[in-house]
Amino acid sequence: MKKRITGNKSLTDWARVDAMKDENIDLSDAPEITPEMFAKAVVRRGLKPVPGKAQLTLRVDSDVLAWFKAQGRGYQTRINALLRAYMEASQQQMK
Repeated sequence: MKKRITGNKSLTDWARVDAMKDENIDLSDAPEITPEMFAKAVVRRGLKPVPGKAQLTLRVDSDVLAWFKAQGRGYQTRINALLRAYMEASQQQMK
């Protein structure tokens, strides 16, 4: 078995981090939040919790999967949304 290369000891210079002033921190990869960003935010307080997702294996025709993947990122979310719409429509018909 190979010897582990990584250790549990932090290599961060915490004294240097603690000594930094706010103006010395590089925030270029985390832009400042604008009022427009806040306007688009979703507040979940008081709302029903979002149902959890379960991982599963689902067999679909390869051309169907290829079509969804060709739509770009989020294809699994779109498949879930279509299944949810079908479920809700079926529930409405049962009433």
